Amino acid sequence: MGCCSSASSAAQSSKREWKPLEDRSCTDIPWLLLFILFCIGMGFICGFSIATGAAARLVSGYDSYGNICGQKNAKLEGIPNSGMDHTHRKYVFFLDPCNLDLINRKIKSVALCVAACPRQELKTLSDVQKFAEINGSALCSYNLKPSEYTTSSKSSVLCPKLPVPASAPIPFFHRCAPVNISCYAKFAEALITFVSDNSVLHRLISGVMTSKEIILGLCLLSLVLSMILMVIIRYISRVLVWILTILVILGSLGGTGVLWWLYAKQRRSPKETVIPEQLQIAEDNLRALLIYAISATVFTVILFLIMLVMRKRVALTIALFHVAGKVFIHLPLLVFQPFWTFFALVLFWVYWIMTLLFLGTTGSAVQNDQGFVEFRISGPLQYMWWYHVVGLIWISEFILACQQMTVAGAVVTYYFTRDKRNLPFTPILASVNRLIRYHLGTVAKGSFIITLVKIPRMILMYIHSQLKGKENACARCVLKSCICCLWCLEKCLNYLNQNAYTATAINSTNFCTSAKDAFVILVENALRVAAINTVGDFMLFLGKVLIVCSTGLAGIMLLNYQQDYTVWVLPLIIVCLFAFLVAHCFLSIYEMVVDVLFLCFAIDTKYNDGSPGREFYMDKVLMEFVENSRKAMKEAGKGGAADARELKPMASGASSA
Repeated sequence: MGCCSSASSAAQSSKREWKPLEDRSCTDIPWLLLFILFCIGMGFICGFSIATGAAARLVSGYDSYGNICGQKNAKLEGIPNSGMDHTHRKYVFFLDPCNLDLINRKIKSVALCVAACPRQELKTLSDVQKFAEINGSALCSYNLKPSEYTTSSKSSVLCPKLPVPASAPIPFFHRCAPVNISCYAKFAEALITFVSDNSVLHRLISGVMTSKEIILGLCLLSLVLSMILMVIIRYISRVLVWILTILVILGSLGGTGVLWWLYAKQRRSPKETVIPEQLQIAEDNLRALLIYAISATVFTVILFLIMLVMRKRVALTIALFHVAGKVFIHLPLLVFQPFWTFFALVLFWVYWIMTLLFLGTTGSAVQNDQGFVEFRISGPLQYMWWYHVVGLIWISEFILACQQMTVAGAVVTYYFTRDKRNLPFTPILASVNRLIRYHLGTVAKGSFIITLVKIPRMILMYIHSQLKGKENACARCVLKSCICCLWCLEKCLNYLNQNAYTATAINSTNFCTSAKDAFVILVENALRVAAINTVGDFMLFLGKVLIVCSTGLAGIMLLNYQQDYTVWVLPLIIVCLFAFLVAHCFLSIYEMVVDVLFLCFAIDTKYNDGSPGREFYMDKVLMEFVENSRKAMKEAGKGGAADARELKPMASGASSA
């Protein structure tokens, strides 16, 4: 039977054995050509920005008069102080570096080219003058000589704002940046609105800076715990579900108990010995401990209720997890997939950001209202950044989709190879080879569909943020509803895409045919999806919770016994977020393997029934599980309808195949 046949034609030719992985043909070639043309357009934008001099302005920097630092410059018509020789002035210096214009995303300050950045704070104009005489680096306007710094009446306007903060050049970009964190704290205050108390932000930032070694150590701990959990999943998958369940129960109870104990201990501690400056920090920590303890208690109760409801369905997950563990034993390179994907994403994001920075300095010199020079693109080329933003989303989704197709291809090869000794030497590389040769068009089409949904959602989120506090209640409700609906649609399409890639890896059909076949299979096995896939994802979620709780608990203990009085909130949030992201990156591969195995199992039971010529491809563990489900269903049919409904999803596919 041909691999591209639909379910109806498969039913008509059911007498012949269904053989996956046989037909290989290029799929969705027009979409591959479209994606290549789009990437060529992205390259044109990068080349245009470099060819128009943006690279030199970005790397070397330029002053407020259009002169590029570190080189000779041509005179710009109508612009004073342009066309200067800055061969020995290689650094950009801002007269007021902390004056930030957040709306236009730039520094509202006069920029000059200087020979050296002031490494020490300059408190008076005499210090500025002495720095210019010793280092040959004039920090005041070009129109003012160093000998006139202390005598001229224009010094307050043409010289930097006092005191001049100590600064150091940014590597590779030749900008003098303040080394004192207070400047960045003011920048953060402008971005984040606290309830009329900006001192909170200063305490949070000081807490992060004081605890930076602990934060780094805890981030490394989360990485180690994630890798250990992956090893455990690989070798003891049969008992993994019960181990995770017990550990999460103990971890939730232990974490909640420790939080209440720390709260009670700090509440009883004498406050007379604490100096007034640290009393507010101690009260903030006590309040934070109370919030953490209450949240942990509520979370533990909800977790217990969910596990109580799902306890009967845990057995449905064990068989699939056991097979997934075998997959990782035969395909050890699967563990490293997050690293390659992350590395590819980082490379693309660096390229994207660099091109965006190039675009920001591309264009013709234009004099603004203050008489300074800005570079602006005119005509249709000024909309290139829209194309660039779409490229960010589409290519990022394309890279993620390539990972999904690679994993699906490797797992499908493992599942549908009866004799595991005949597996390719490196199934992952074989899957990458098939992806490049046959299925890049399918991946491009699937990622483009996600892009079409993601862009409107991002536009609506931007509109909502811009109109925050200005729109009426009805408009706010409509905006949030649209954003929520698009988010749900994006998640559903992501799940359908992943299963479509699996169908493509099996049958080598185009995206639409694969998506239709996968959708039909999922609808026919809706209860199986709920009983196996959901419970499996929940078990992996418990693994993520275990890593986050372990890292967070270690963070609480370390921060509690730290000598310095600092606010815990931001360091703990940073650590827990990083721990969750790391755990998600690792366990998402396992989750992907479980999803692919489930679809392979559903397709296997659909086209095969175990009879001669139509033998199952599935592992013996799944075969035993199907037989046990048949027997249990018969017994449950005698005992009660509720148990029969519980076991029917697993037995129906095998019996009806």
